[in-house]
Amino acid sequence: MKKIAIIGGTGDLGFGLALRWAQVGREIVIGSRKEEKALKATEEIKKTLGDGVNVRGMDNVEAAKNAEIIVLSVPFQFLVPTMRQIRDALQEGDIIVSVIVPLAVEIGGFSPTQVVTPWQGSAAELIQSLAPPGVQVVSAFQNMSAYRLQDIENPVDCDAIISGKKSARKEVMELAELIPGVRGIDGGILDYARLVEPITALLIGLNIRYKNREGIGIRFTYVNDEK
Repeated sequence: MKKIAIIGGTGDLGFGLALRWAQVGREIVIGSRKEEKALKATEEIKKTLGDGVNVRGMDNVEAAKNAEIIVLSVPFQFLVPTMRQIRDALQEGDIIVSVIVPLAVEIGGFSPTQVVTPWQGSAAELIQSLAPPGVQVVSAFQNMSAYRLQDIENPVDCDAIISGKKSARKEVMELAELIPGVRGIDGGILDYARLVEPITALLIGLNIRYKNREGIGIRFTYVNDEK
């Protein structure tokens, strides 16, 4: 099985994904700008799941170097600096999974429900423009509640829209469905990340209006899973 590095695995969403995949036996590398923060997150996961889980903590560059699937879970403002930092550690055949949403509040805006549009069209496409040749980018998991991912006693009642090249998105759809309650939805080519990323801003607004601190999820009905 391919190793999974979560760059930004000390943040809420990245930590939640690390917990869920470590729980089902996947090998996880937590990445952070500061190695000590990654090591602390690793200890928290082991404290929650037990010492038998296969989780390590490293700085971002080493984490990217030691995995074939690299989940990029950093605030939008750090997307470009992080990609420049890890670019030389990436290898042909690697898959980058972007969970980043270009929220305006992260670059000086005031509303958590507004997004900005990168020149490339989406955060995922911006990452693809910065990735070396032969590295595929997949958009996924932006619309999931970090709280519910970390609540490992309960399934996550949410669909995950996965966009990217066919072979890479199929791999990430399979990763999504390792999380109890999650269904991977084939979101087509990476261009569709332009439509998926803003859904997070919509969900933030819904959470505020409905006073739902745990996070609202999304489901698509009448999807033919046998396709």
